[in-house]
Amino acid sequence: MASNQTTEQAPLTGLMALLVRIERLGNKLPHPFWLFGVLSVVLALVSWALSAAGASALNPASGKTVTVHSLVSGDGLRMMINDAVTNYATFPPLGTILVVMLGVAVADRSGMLPAMLRGAVARVPARWLTFTLAFTAMVAHAASDAAYVVLVPLGALAFKAVGRSPMLGAVVAFVSVSAGYDASPLVTPTDAVLAGLTTAAAQTVDPGYVVNPLSNYFFSIGSSVVLAAVITVVTEKVIARRVAAMPDEPEPGDQDAPDAHDAAGSPASLTLGADERRGLRNAGLALLAYVVVVVAAMVPVSSPLRGEGGSIVQSPVLTGIAVVLAVAFLIAGAVYGRAVGTVRSGRDIPDHMAKGLREMAPILVLFFAISQFLAYFKWTGVGEVMAIRGADLLKSAGITGPWAFLGILLVCTLINLLVTSGSAQWALVGPVFVPMFMLLDIPPEVTQAVYRIADSCTNAATPMSAYFVMTLGVVQRYRRSAGIGTLLSLTLPLCLTMLAAWTLLFYAWWALGIPLGPGVPVR
Repeated sequence: MASNQTTEQAPLTGLMALLVRIERLGNKLPHPFWLFGVLSVVLALVSWALSAAGASALNPASGKTVTVHSLVSGDGLRMMINDAVTNYATFPPLGTILVVMLGVAVADRSGMLPAMLRGAVARVPARWLTFTLAFTAMVAHAASDAAYVVLVPLGALAFKAVGRSPMLGAVVAFVSVSAGYDASPLVTPTDAVLAGLTTAAAQTVDPGYVVNPLSNYFFSIGSSVVLAAVITVVTEKVIARRVAAMPDEPEPGDQDAPDAHDAAGSPASLTLGADERRGLRNAGLALLAYVVVVVAAMVPVSSPLRGEGGSIVQSPVLTGIAVVLAVAFLIAGAVYGRAVGTVRSGRDIPDHMAKGLREMAPILVLFFAISQFLAYFKWTGVGEVMAIRGADLLKSAGITGPWAFLGILLVCTLINLLVTSGSAQWALVGPVFVPMFMLLDIPPEVTQAVYRIADSCTNAATPMSAYFVMTLGVVQRYRRSAGIGTLLSLTLPLCLTMLAAWTLLFYAWWALGIPLGPGVPVR
């Protein structure tokens, strides 16, 4: 990799120099697993000091006085040992993400998701290619991190096929997947993870509060369309011109160009084969039939798929959306696999599930560290006291919703440059921000919607992201001299514009009082 060539050509100044310093600082951070271990030690020391000082606060929601308990005590030690397994097993996102990924794994390993993404950009007119690729990336968020692996090289191939810079196509795909990660017209595994973490944070104030994975669905749909449009405009007006202005450089031979790959790992062109087209058609029909059956089953007021009093919002379909989504992906993936030969028997389905869950192993390991830290945080009462005191401070300073939202955006956007794991970051700041804002009469779902913006936009502007490095590798296959500075210079204008546009969209959404999701008012 030639990652240092660009930085040797001219000294870095201004923003680029700042980003390099951020990269160096970020590289010194430990793995998120150990980061939460370090934070647990810090929490133990803080809880000990605050407990010794008699720190407390009056919870206005319950009317009870909250005191800080020290982890550095007999009770604290017993809690950490006795509750470790329970803390992990009852961690809200754990079961949800595992259930959803059982279905997603079948859809991915059967080849349906890669084929769907390829088919979305295969026959698009050149003038619509940028928007189509960007919006396809928003849909691809349902495939989680697999979207990067499939779509970034496919974006390069798609642009090259219509005579445009493949480097530009790779950048559009990368930014669309990365900087727009928390926006999608579909319900994604990320929705389930964030909802679980937000639920855990909200229950420090209201033990019965539950945040649904669909709580930000309407806002997510609107965001995906707006962001795809913003990416298109900035790409065509700014990024394409910058790429065109770069010094000419002989393009590497075809043997160096990145190939898109199907689920089995063999090279795949943008054009779908007859079996793949038939598979997608059959999968679409099967998915449509599944949706019709579920909707029809919910029509009778006395249906068991309705909630109490015939409620649709509180129905098992929505409260148990993880199972509904898993079955949807499972059916579509299995039907597709039968058509193309990647699912030959019933045995292949659990095999695909197992392979998909093996890829989840790093997240499951990280979840153990996060679940312990959150349990300690809740047990000590430090987060609740901080939230109450912080809310009192904001009230006394006259800081209301709009200004408080900016605070979350600023803090989380900066943290995101170093902690690129969205679940890890939300596990870190959610237990403070969610309760604090609840005491300011701001629903947890609103706080979560604001966090989505901060968690996404700078993903494509930090070398701390493994997929930033992956994209750089794809770009370098088309332009050998490209380095970190090259990629940053192409992603930064997109990231900053997306951050501004997405923030304005949220404020407009909030001002108009549009529901964030089914049965979720913005106030």
